[in-house]
Amino acid sequence: MTPYEAFFAAVLRRLDAETAHRLSFGALRAVAAVPGFARLGATVLGPRDPALRVQALGLDLPGPLGLAAGFDKDARGVDGLAALGFSFVEVGTVTGQGQPGNPRPRLFRLVADRGIVNRMGFNNAGAAAARDRLLRRRARRWRVLVAVGVNIGKTKVVPDAEAVSDYVLSARQVAEVADYLVVNVSSPNTPGLRDLQAVATLRPLLTAVREAADGAAGRHVPLLVKIAPDLADDDVLAVADLALELGLDGIVATNTTVSREDLASPAADVEATGAGGLSGPVLRERSLQVLRLLRHRVGDRLVLVSVGGIEDADDAWERLRAGATLLQGYTGLVYGGPLWPRRVHRGIAQRLRDNGFASLADVVGSEVSS
Repeated sequence: MTPYEAFFAAVLRRLDAETAHRLSFGALRAVAAVPGFARLGATVLGPRDPALRVQALGLDLPGPLGLAAGFDKDARGVDGLAALGFSFVEVGTVTGQGQPGNPRPRLFRLVADRGIVNRMGFNNAGAAAARDRLLRRRARRWRVLVAVGVNIGKTKVVPDAEAVSDYVLSARQVAEVADYLVVNVSSPNTPGLRDLQAVATLRPLLTAVREAADGAAGRHVPLLVKIAPDLADDDVLAVADLALELGLDGIVATNTTVSREDLASPAADVEATGAGGLSGPVLRERSLQVLRLLRHRVGDRLVLVSVGGIEDADDAWERLRAGATLLQGYTGLVYGGPLWPRRVHRGIAQRLRDNGFASLADVVGSEVSS
């Protein structure tokens, strides 16, 4: 048992999941606020092997692993998270209007499955607040030079008929401070949101967001869409075709699942968590299936960001070979601790050497071509 695992079992596991997140994230932000500490952490823990470098979304990244949206909903701790060794940090989900999210309790652990169930409901202070925070961060001389993506979603009180204008509002607010944007239409915790994944509805939404973001930023802002693992295969392929049609930059696959199948946790524990999106290793197989579907459909014409069930370097390596250009984690960090990003990046670098690859570019999609 690692020191973090012992601390998790003795302390964090005994706390309400949301309280534990708030306290640990607050401590990380406090340490990162000391000038120079975050940069030092990123230097020590971040990927330094040149073979891990990735060119994607117009960015030069030191490694393929980033932090998924949901951990830092309000862009409060980018430097602290970068100090853990993530190559990029995706903040949000932010919405056009600030909102409190769903009532507590709304975040739960299924420890036997190393999983998390959340029904947070896009709790955030709004896109404008995130923009202002990221602008203030840019002015700090000691900030970590890390790529920052912004994930945008629908405000709960906004009627479905006005969803496009709500996403457009968020896009205009954050485009200037985003290295890339992700349109989230796949969270299970906002009523009606997943209906936006239907191509007929998604086409005008993505078209409007792209126009708004590029216009507000005065440049091309890389745009991706995040999809659910619960989509049928034909629907996954329909979204892929739409992304190609509209000239999107990539797809993030996948979000959390509403399924509760194949869990090791006692049925009573699962039932006690209630509704919400489940993340963790239970997503591994479906997320990999969706990735393979996408890679066969789009080849290397889109950046595929694989997220869901990545626990270790073996999982990461499998996703890269299946066609992922970039990877994201969240639940792996919760259960693996602050050294988790470094372990994953180092494990990928070791597998590169063991398999005779000179760079990640030689690995991505090699499963398809082999």
